[in-house]
Amino acid sequence: MHKNEIDIITLGCSKNLVDAERLMRQLEAAGYHCVHDSEQPQGEIAVINTCGFIGDAKEESINTILQFAERKKRKKLKKLFVMGCLSERYMAELEEELPEVDKYYGKFSFMDLIADLGHAVETGCLQERTITTPEHYAYIKISEGCNRFCSYCAIPLITGRHTSRPMEEILQEVRWLTKQGVKEFQVIAQDLSAYGTDLEVDGRKGVHLLPELVERMSEIEGVEWIRLHYAYPTDFPMDLLRVMREKKNVCKYLDIALQHCTDNMLTKMRRHISAQEQNDLIRTIRQELPGICLRTTLMVGHPGETEEDFQALLEFTKSMRFERMGAFAFSNEEGTYAAEHYQDDIPEEVKQNRLDKLMRIQEQIAGEISESRIGKTLRTIIDREEDDYYVGRTEWDSPEVDCEVLISKQTILKIGAFYDIKITGSENFDLYGELNSEL
Repeated sequence: MHKNEIDIITLGCSKNLVDAERLMRQLEAAGYHCVHDSEQPQGEIAVINTCGFIGDAKEESINTILQFAERKKRKKLKKLFVMGCLSERYMAELEEELPEVDKYYGKFSFMDLIADLGHAVETGCLQERTITTPEHYAYIKISEGCNRFCSYCAIPLITGRHTSRPMEEILQEVRWLTKQGVKEFQVIAQDLSAYGTDLEVDGRKGVHLLPELVERMSEIEGVEWIRLHYAYPTDFPMDLLRVMREKKNVCKYLDIALQHCTDNMLTKMRRHISAQEQNDLIRTIRQELPGICLRTTLMVGHPGETEEDFQALLEFTKSMRFERMGAFAFSNEEGTYAAEHYQDDIPEEVKQNRLDKLMRIQEQIAGEISESRIGKTLRTIIDREEDDYYVGRTEWDSPEVDCEVLISKQTILKIGAFYDIKITGSENFDLYGELNSEL
């Protein structure tokens, strides 16, 4: 057990990671040494940043808490704290069921931990973070919460209504990060499309500010790539397409969750959009931005999904040929509209079968798209070095979730630098390449 060392364990999404990085910066300002996601935690204090999105995530969070509670019981840990989405939603239940935890903090109260450890929050570095990702990229969270209230989603119950961060505050954070060496920015929110609509601009509210924010970010010196995650198809800010077309450092990449494709399911899911409107939006995006990489998420097994709906989803996936796609089966989450108004009547084996069929189609599509890259030279950022390869990504690949480029070690490459890589092969979801010495 190391004195003045704090282990931070982050579960769930990149939005949680940003919170952990902000907390770590404050803890380090208070004199602690923080270790993030250590495989062998040895600190005298542990902070678990939990996820409460779906059943599997909640189970993982509980199991992690139990593991550290056992370490505390065996005198290998002095203090155990829990923060994040799970404790935001179930704090009273957790306090009763797991009293081994010294204190629980909600999604937005985690900075109280600083005072509870006997220190003051360092106001001079509130917009600073301890970067846990490779030093050349970082996540930028531009808002919290969501006003959509889709039938299946518990996030508004956890994070509350949509709240945008002030634009100048975000830009200040980006400028600070570029001075730390960050070149690539993953812009994240539960609902990018709504950014700014709750802020007052020239006496008006309801203004879509995402295009302006991205444009101003792109003009900051040192920003090489900007990538956008989690747009919502309803009320999509169309001027964003102009910004993505005109600004070369805004990646031709958009993560836009669609969930389904039939009017029946979009209505039951409370997605506030028709199938035709959704199809028109996707076609417009591709017409305005030829070669864009679209990442989406689809859901199977939501109550009311008929076999006809599912077959339509398969055909939709085949015709749209999304460059990146994830899918999951419906999980009945307490407190959601679906849990209170629908019967979860689709058997789990049917859900899993549908999920498997959908992913087999997408795997084939992704393989064909990867194969089409062979022979092309792509600008690639190098993330890390492994035994046999350097590992990098193109502008169409977000960290952790997308394809990687495995580059032969014919010459020394610098981590965090950009290179022109000629693609020589593909396998499953990854590409193989070599430095293009002709350029």
